[in-house]
This record gives sequence, structure tokens and C-alpha cells, in this order.
Amino acid sequence: MSKNKESGDRGGGEKEIVKLIPCPNCKKKLMLLPKNYPLYDIQCVGCSFRAQVKTNNVKPKSVIFGAGWDIMEKVLKSGFLTPALITNFKWEEKGKKHQEIRFYPFVPKTNLKMHQLSPTARRANYKMFNYIGIDKLPYFPLYSK
Repeated sequence: MSKNKESGDRGGGEKEIVKLIPCPNCKKKLMLLPKNYPLYDIQCVGCSFRAQVKTNNVKPKSVIFGAGWDIMEKVLKSGFLTPALITNFKWEEKGKKHQEIRFYPFVPKTNLKMHQLSPTARRANYKMFNYIGIDKLPYFPLYSK
């Protein structure tokens, strides 16, 4: 299992968001979408809000791993917006645990950078993307400890 997948699963990633955060739109409960659901990880039980969740076991930073590029490219070429993003940063500093959950309602496509895995990678030649310049985008803080 990849380190990125582990950070989402081990720490509860999406499950933790559902437990800690109400819907940023209507404040009702969030729920998990089925595993491998395209583009989105969570949705609201009361309104049409959906978002992708990315958990990182580091302080907030400018580049974070995204996901598969093919579906994102199709969505963008169809004229749709990049899905809303919720980041879950968790880190330890001087023996103290920290966590910051942020909501990015709009991530411009200029903040997505496609890359291709090497031919020797487990998922050889798989196209993925990273979110870049995230630290420069406006966001809403949802949780901090």
C-alpha cells in the first residue's frame, strides 16, 4: 500500500473529516462516498455539496498529491470546474500533535500539474496530478488543533 493511501486510510482520512466537520454549505452531516468513486470522496446528506479529501501527515505545504489524471482531464475538457478540495494536514512538532483542516472551494486548473509514473512503477506509466501552489489559494479553515 502506498504511503499516500496509508495516510488516508490509517489516520481515517475521509472518515476523520466526516466525523469532525459538518457540511461547509448547510452544516448537515457529511458522508463517505463508495471507494473508488470518481473525483469525490465525501458528500453532504442534505445538499448537493461534494468534495475530494486529501490527507497529508505534514505541516500545510504548497504541493500535495492529487489522483488519477485521466478522469480529471475529461472533467476539465468538458468545461466543469475542478472539484472542491478539503485538505487534512496532520503533523507533530516538539512532541505536540497538530491538525489543520482546510476547505478550498475553488482550485483553478492552473494549480494542477500532470505527471506520469515511470515504466518501472507498480502502476507503470499511470498518469497522475499534483495540486501545486495550494499555499497561495484562498481557503476556509474548518478545524485546527
